[in-house]
Amino acid sequence: MSDFSQRLRSEIDYLGLTQKEFAAKAGIKKRALDAYLRTQQSMPPADIAVKIASVLGISVEYLITGKEYRQSVDISAYLRFKDVIDDLAILPAETLEPIKAVIKAFADNERVKT
Repeated sequence: MSDFSQRLRSEIDYLGLTQKEFAAKAGIKKRALDAYLRTQQSMPPADIAVKIASVLGISVEYLITGKEYRQSVDISAYLRFKDVIDDLAILPAETLEPIKAVIKAFADNERVKT
């Protein structure tokens, strides 16, 4: 399996989508996706690679080469949560899951308001 195929399969799995669901979201034929996922060195044309990467939420560069392009990120917005993140980092998974669910519920509620 090519590195491209492995990255593509891994990213689809990460999203928790079936291949059929992913193909529909990306606007490509399932047969084409199957070709990209097989061991052969099948690579999509640039316009399809852009669609695939967009649905996956990754860059085309990462999808094709495995190299991640990082833009400089202003982390000042995250720094105000550093103490909370540090506290969350030491909690066991079974404690974190309900906390994450509560935070997500509040965030989803806020998203609806906007």
